[in-house]
This record gives sequence, structure tokens and C-alpha cells, in this order.
Amino acid sequence: MSTSIFPNSQLYGTGYCALFVRGISPAELLTRVSGREIQPVPLTRLEVDAVKAPLGEDIDEDDVPELNVDELHSSGMLDNSGPLLRAGTHNDWSFVIESEGPYLASDEIIAAASRDTVALSARLSETGSTWISYAENSEILSSFDPLFPQHDHGKRPATLEELTGFREAIDSGNRSEAYENAVRKIQQELQCAVPQEADAARLLAVRVAGGY
Repeated sequence: MSTSIFPNSQLYGTGYCALFVRGISPAELLTRVSGREIQPVPLTRLEVDAVKAPLGEDIDEDDVPELNVDELHSSGMLDNSGPLLRAGTHNDWSFVIESEGPYLASDEIIAAASRDTVALSARLSETGSTWISYAENSEILSSFDPLFPQHDHGKRPATLEELTGFREAIDSGNRSEAYENAVRKIQQELQCAVPQEADAARLLAVRVAGGY
């Protein structure tokens, strides 16, 4: 399977934020980023799009023929006041993805997810702006725009560079591809590269009501 940039930006036309955390389960990751008890529902990416489409209107069984609409209601999946997140796992890492963002990109969420472990956040907005953050044990060590990696807002910016050498990947490539080159290099060195095919599966999903 391919371990190209995950997620595939072509599948998220309105942008995304993805958070990778080492050594915990997808359910634990969803609990950490939601900050509450969760009632996950397994959904594919396409099912998530269908669930989000009504924008507060009643969803019809024909919209999601393979899902239980009552379960969607009881789980809070249809509450549009918060982000809808899907989480899966590959090798030693779990990942959670939010189409559009920016809930998962907040410093508080990244810090909470990295408790007693490490976390990598990658965000691509609908306007094309990008951001990468890296945290260890609830401390954000690196946080930067790949177009301007010298302006790092983390507490120990040198750490991620020493671990991955991502600066060379940026400097040796086309400026317009700074984000892709940085994420690819970081994922490769941290060994958290996730096959794009993993995103097509039915993954645990939750809605964080009131998250916006």
C-alpha cells in the first residue's frame, strides 16, 4: 500500500486537520481530543459527508442506507454545533481526522492528545494555508507554517528538526510544495506514515457537540 501524504488533500476539498499520536488506541485518542465520554459510530469518509450534508435538517434513511438513523441521533452524530471526527490506526500510531478543521489544530487539543506520548498535527485549510505542530508529553515543541519554518512558535523548535531533518526537505524542494515535502519527511522519519487506503475504511467516529 502507498504511504503517501495522509490524508489525501484531493479527497478533502474544504481542507482538513489530521492528528497522529503514538501508542494509544483510536478510542483513547477520540476520548482525549473530545474531552468527554464518547459513543463512537463506525463511519466511512463518504458516510461522514452524507451525515454532515443536511446541516441541521432531518436525515433520511435513504441518505445513509447502511446506517441506523436512530443510532446517529442518540450518539449526537447529527449535532452540527461541533466537529465530526474519525479515528483509525496504522502500525504504532493512531490518527484522527477532521474535514475542514480547525478544532483538532488547537494547541489545547494537541497538548491533550500527546499526554505521556508524542503527537503530530498537520493542517491544510480551504484557502491553502498550512500548519504543522509537534508535541511531546503535553508540551508543544514545534509549531510553524512550512512556508516560514524559521518562525517556529514551539518551546523547543530544534527537537523536530533533529528528529526528522524536515528543513532540508523544504529547502531542497519547490516553495509551493513546502507543506507536502515537510509532512512527507516528518512522517517518514517518525514512522507515522499512514496509507491513504486506511481513510477509505469504516472508522470510529464521534461528534464533539459544542466544539465550535
